[in-house]
Amino acid sequence: MNTLYEPAIHFQQVHFSVNDKLILKSITGSFPKGQITTLVGPSGAGKTTLLKLCNGLLSPTNGHILIDNQPISTYEPTTLRRHVGIALQAAPMITGTVLENLAIPRTLQGQKLSQQEAIQFLEDVGLDESFLHQSASELSGGQRQKVSIARTLINQSSILLLDEITSALDRQSVQEIEKLIATINKKYNVTMIWITHNLQQALTIGHYTWVMMDGELIETGKSALLKAPTNPRVAEFVQGVSK
Repeated sequence: MNTLYEPAIHFQQVHFSVNDKLILKSITGSFPKGQITTLVGPSGAGKTTLLKLCNGLLSPTNGHILIDNQPISTYEPTTLRRHVGIALQAAPMITGTVLENLAIPRTLQGQKLSQQEAIQFLEDVGLDESFLHQSASELSGGQRQKVSIARTLINQSSILLLDEITSALDRQSVQEIEKLIATINKKYNVTMIWITHNLQQALTIGHYTWVMMDGELIETGKSALLKAPTNPRVAEFVQGVSK
């Protein structure tokens, strides 16, 4: 699917089970470096589980995961999670100002984030310095997501996992976040893996797409595959979502 690109993350025959229930079944595939890959499929397909395997929140029952061609098991957990950042639908914030939330990655490393740096990162995500000393609890959903994404940039993550980050937002905020993700991908060459139920979003924002069903990887390729799936199950899924 991605012979032109070096893999940022590679799955080799990965299985994951909980209490003898198989959640992921023999997942093999690569997420190309510097590209946006969208993960689509019905609820319960195993997409979030797969995302958690990418930054060590979960460990595979069997199989191998490589991050930049190194076994994921060789990474120290905090190093891995700086390298592979994650932004969630809820965009969790601590009680305090936007500046205090932005500073979390540096604080965890025993370092400080200067106000000037914070302003620059806010501007990178389309927010001005007036937000710096605002309480995080006063932010809109779209603004919270922007701050959450800025926080991953401060962490200098080269891989960013996105879990339904626009599903609870209004249309304008969705468009702003989509534009932001595309800009960050180009500006910083960040590899992105984005779970979305919005097939139009997957088609227009994603360079590549993985389609998952029942814990299996059913079809992969350039995102245009969603226009004309070759797999009958994927075609049925796409038609069902489009109705």
